[in-house]
Amino acid sequence: MSKKYISKKINNYISKSSWIRKMFEKGNELKQKFGANNVYDFSLGNPDVAPPKSFFENLKKLSEDVNPVNHKYMPNAGYPVVRKKMSKHLSEIYKKKCNENNIVMTTGAAGALNITLKTILDKDDEVIIISPYFVEYIFYIDNHGGKAVIVESDENFDINIEEIEKNITKKTKAIIINSPNNPTGKVYTKENLIQLSNVLKKVSEQYNNVIYLISDEPYRNIVYDDIKIPSVFEIYKDSVVVNSYSKELSLPGERIGYALINPDCEGNEILFNGLVLCNRISGFVNAPALMQRLVVTLLDEKVNVDIYEKRRNLLYNHLKECGYEIQKPEGAFYFFIKVPSKKIDDIEFVNLLQEENILAVPGIGFGRKNYFRLSYCVNENIIKGSFEGFKKAILKVKTK
Repeated sequence: MSKKYISKKINNYISKSSWIRKMFEKGNELKQKFGANNVYDFSLGNPDVAPPKSFFENLKKLSEDVNPVNHKYMPNAGYPVVRKKMSKHLSEIYKKKCNENNIVMTTGAAGALNITLKTILDKDDEVIIISPYFVEYIFYIDNHGGKAVIVESDENFDINIEEIEKNITKKTKAIIINSPNNPTGKVYTKENLIQLSNVLKKVSEQYNNVIYLISDEPYRNIVYDDIKIPSVFEIYKDSVVVNSYSKELSLPGERIGYALINPDCEGNEILFNGLVLCNRISGFVNAPALMQRLVVTLLDEKVNVDIYEKRRNLLYNHLKECGYEIQKPEGAFYFFIKVPSKKIDDIEFVNLLQEENILAVPGIGFGRKNYFRLSYCVNENIIKGSFEGFKKAILKVKTK
């Protein structure tokens, strides 16, 4: 009988580990074999566009401040002066007057999501997520004793309101939305969100229960074609925004973000106290001190989105010419593309792409079979170099 080293749950999670990481590891193998310039890796959403110039300038200034107070413990919610400036700035964006007791600085959006779920969930409470979804949602919900209820989006990747309503029960505690969306690049319209809000209000009254709308928005400032992101705070009062600066400032490794409570939220004071406590007892304690002081100097900055838009258009036009069925992303930096034949599934097609040294992630990794995801936060040379491979792969399945 073999020894048991780790828990059954975690051992099971490892066996189902992220397809994104599997493709990333496969990419390293291919790069060693064929050379990095001959492998076209679209697997990981790791921004390659440089942070704004002011990031480096302000970082240098902060690093020269030798006051030891800057590196001591702080309130678990984050520096009060940072939260005050952040809340004033975010009041304009979300069109609700927020204050420093509506915001908790966190270790990225992942930290914000985890402390929010830990605060609101009792054992076996349900959280609705929309397929295709960011795969870590499943694990985050389970971290805090909840159960993920998966509802598919419609064929255009919009929120399927009827299916949401069918899946709400008296155990439903929250729904997580992600717009602009990873993996589809979809931006939910204000009309679609109002429809969702109407359902949540109706069912909340029916069960005499608060159902939270958690809006995960790390791509809010990466949008194209003059699309505007609606404020969930204007649409639904029991809402929480979780966000990070990983994408809009290209700082994923710095792990800095926030959870922002709608000031109209029922019981917002106790919710804030819960978030603060969970920030501490989850092991995050507080968001990184240096990054708090830095991002508050960059509130009007963002990366050059024109670079992502150019790449989007370049890849979109080529894939359309090859015959792929594809929706143009409205935000973020991903394509979620239908497998070009019913004779082959997403894993098999991703394997075909690997034969052309192209790395993509199968849709099953995001809860939607027969699609695959491409991340175009990569150098333009990688996109151009992949053109022939995408053409060969679709020809292989079309001639089967």
